[in-house]
Amino acid sequence: MDKIEKPHRWARFLRVSSRDLFVTVVPVALALSAAIWAVLHFVRPAAPSTITISTGPDGSSFQRAAERYAKAFAANGVTLKVRPSNGSLENLRRLADPDGGVDVGFVQVGVKLPDPQPGERRRELASLGTISRQPLYILVHGSAPPDRLSALAGKRLVIGPEGSGTRVLALALLKANGIEPGGPTTMLDLDDDLVGDALEQGYVDAAFLMGDSASPRVIRSIIEPGVHVLQLSQVEAYLRKFQDLDRVVIPMGAYDLAHNMPATDLDLVASSVELVARADLHPAISDLLIETMREVHGRPFLLQRAGEFPVAREHDLPLSADARRYYESGKRWLYRMLPFWAASLADRFLMVLVPLVLLLVPVFRLVPQVYAWRVRARLYRIYGSLLELERDVLDHAAEHQAGLLDRLDAIERRADALKLPVAFADQFYVLREHIGFVRRRLTTLAGERRRAL
Repeated sequence: MDKIEKPHRWARFLRVSSRDLFVTVVPVALALSAAIWAVLHFVRPAAPSTITISTGPDGSSFQRAAERYAKAFAANGVTLKVRPSNGSLENLRRLADPDGGVDVGFVQVGVKLPDPQPGERRRELASLGTISRQPLYILVHGSAPPDRLSALAGKRLVIGPEGSGTRVLALALLKANGIEPGGPTTMLDLDDDLVGDALEQGYVDAAFLMGDSASPRVIRSIIEPGVHVLQLSQVEAYLRKFQDLDRVVIPMGAYDLAHNMPATDLDLVASSVELVARADLHPAISDLLIETMREVHGRPFLLQRAGEFPVAREHDLPLSADARRYYESGKRWLYRMLPFWAASLADRFLMVLVPLVLLLVPVFRLVPQVYAWRVRARLYRIYGSLLELERDVLDHAAEHQAGLLDRLDAIERRADALKLPVAFADQFYVLREHIGFVRRRLTTLAGERRRAL
């Protein structure tokens, strides 16, 4: 009999309760999977392998700079697509448009988009830093050039193409002098190749030139007898009124020492150009861009000293948090130690690993407790039935003994049917003792009541 009973009893004990473990672990695994998905998609996505930059017209200095950017990016395993544009305003429109397909672009300071129309969606933008300054040349026809812009009222002026930074700045300066479109002053857009002849022959009275339109080569070719650079006598006032403008002095002879061109120092106002990006640009791409900006725009030439650009200077748009961090402390340590692709991979791994560790520590502590609670809950349910039976024993031991014994037998069968981990064997045998105790108590009370009757 013992040989039959012993294996039967021990068959109810398991190393692990697979059912309880499954019910405990599956919800935790699902929650953990959801947390991992959220970390991967929302904490920090992987750095993109392709971005797009909006530049300027074909052959412009902005396009040439972007092509140098593209080479630097390719060396780091990132593709930089170059998209020509008509200038700063178009670059800004592409950047602000959620469907514009552009990540970064060159924008002259002062160029702004009109207020959005009702229902129009625009992306948040941020600056990655100022990359250059561009002096404004105001070339005038005549033997005695004026020294104030107000003298150009009623004249024929070339102010640059629509959407260009030159046109934006020229209109702002003219407006400050009471000269606006629609009045007696004629404002024109003329191809760069025609400006010099138009000035020399007197077809136009003045021309505002900046950027590629005002390169040293172009200025040398335009300045002829009868064409002069307007020297503003109110430069300091313009700098106070237009806080984003700078003063630039072109030294005598800087363009041609042999012919002493210019013949005197040129005291000019200059606007700045910044690289503008989507506010949600990936930090790794932001760092790579600023590093490339230093390589491309940090060289010395006529208008700047070595290392003067790029610079963390805010204008119309705020400096991005990643750009500010880069200018203050440089590249993150991972990107200083590893190639870009490896650093990007390691950075993403750490961004995922740290939150997961924080999640897993409490999970690993919680799972055993939940597992033990589930196993004990099966014992507690039988204890609940046993306590209810014991209360009924105290009230109806004699008259309902048969029914109470049947209920007790059912409880004992439920206990015998339990399959528990070995670690809970002691609690199982304690339950059996309690069942035996109730059985003895039921029999004793029933006997006492029968004798009393």
